Amino acid sequence: MRTSLARLFQLRPFLTSAIIGIPIVLLIAIGVFTVLTLKFLVLVVLPIGLVVWLFRRIFGRRRVV
Repeated sequence: MRTSLARLFQLRPFLTSAIIGIPIVLLIAIGVFTVLTLKFLVLVVLPIGLVVWLFRRIFGRRRVV
């Protein structure tokens, strides 16, 4: 099995890059997307949510019981 795969990769270099290269590119793309999403959440969504929460806490309606 290993020898047949080795022969296949030696005879068809473009097929080798297609078999091995596409999953690697896909993993890199998923990693970059994950990092960008986390950075967006931490640097944009979290500060906006914190400011809104503080604004509501400080200037919110006072409840009279």
